Amino acid sequence: MAAVVGVVGELLITGGLVLGLFVVYSLWWTNVIADREARKESDRVREHWAAGDSGGPGALDTKDGIGFLHVPSMTSGEILVKKGTDPKELNQGIAGYYTKPVKSALPQDRSGNFSLAAHRDGHGARFHNIDKIHEGDPIVFETKNTWFVYKVYKTLPKTSKYNVDVLDPVPKESGKKTEGRYITLTTCTPVYTSRHRYIVWGELVRTQDVDSKRTPPAELR
Repeated sequence: MAAVVGVVGELLITGGLVLGLFVVYSLWWTNVIADREARKESDRVREHWAAGDSGGPGALDTKDGIGFLHVPSMTSGEILVKKGTDPKELNQGIAGYYTKPVKSALPQDRSGNFSLAAHRDGHGARFHNIDKIHEGDPIVFETKNTWFVYKVYKTLPKTSKYNVDVLDPVPKESGKKTEGRYITLTTCTPVYTSRHRYIVWGELVRTQDVDSKRTPPAELR
């Protein structure tokens, strides 16, 4: 009997170690890998911009990325944004704009909803601190030639992961009823789960041309 108890105990310990290693891999090592890949891709985008390549992100539909998201209240770093929300792409430590089930507008469009998604945990966890964003906070999107400055006007801490209405061109669930130039950030919630979605809405308040020194707007200084 003692031998059986000993074997069971060893199996439980082994199982705990395996589970612990899996958690370390999921929540730490995938971040390390994603951060490394994101830095490479971000450097590639900025090199294109500096070189003035016509096929660079100024076209807003390239594989390399369309620009950088800056959200001071969520992160001190920049987040590369690429086309699409395929998990394989988001796993590279980036954000992506929706092409389905609702097609996202792009920042330069005269109206619409620039809607983005990124992981909250693991794989770079770019939107991990989305709950730190509050009404009135700035969200800035940087392209090759323009800074787009948005102001957060509404957050939705919990909604169904099947609620695609939050991505509508006019996000009525946010209280808006007329066309405008909106931005929407989406990610999983609660932390370490994917049961629901956390939503942040912002509205464009102004644009600023990029100068030769790429001086950031006042909201980022």
